[in-house]
Amino acid sequence: MEENNNGNSTQLLLKRNIPIKVVVTSLWKSEMQEQLQRQIQATDAQMQQLEFQGKRAIAELEKQSPNPNSPQVLQQVEAVKSRVNEQKIKLLDQKNQLLQQVNQLGTLELNQEVLQGNVESFFRVQQGDNLIQKMQVEILLEDGVIKEIRGNP
Repeated sequence: MEENNNGNSTQLLLKRNIPIKVVVTSLWKSEMQEQLQRQIQATDAQMQQLEFQGKRAIAELEKQSPNPNSPQVLQQVEAVKSRVNEQKIKLLDQKNQLLQQVNQLGTLELNQEVLQGNVESFFRVQQGDNLIQKMQVEILLEDGVIKEIRGNP
């Protein structure tokens, strides 16, 4: 808490989340499309790497054992396959979410405003301030440039 210059009013420093919205432009859509495609390619590469590592781990288990068909080795192989499948399911879910975002991107109309994220901000309040108004701030970007700051910053 702090005192004002007049010595009788107390202020608080609070933190708020500020939504970042963007105006959909053709440039923004193409940049988002490229970003999503890179993420899809990275996910595909992770899946290929996972497959390779799984096969290598299984081959190593079988190679190190005098009897690759023993119940213990077969159990270890199944455990490796199970872990690989679990990771593969997670990566496929991630890829499906990215593909859904690509589809949603195609449905956005130019000049539409969409939420892109949040930033945190500190602000001061004192007795008599309208806290609701002070909390309702948002930033609007157009092609990376702040077009408008809405609310009571």
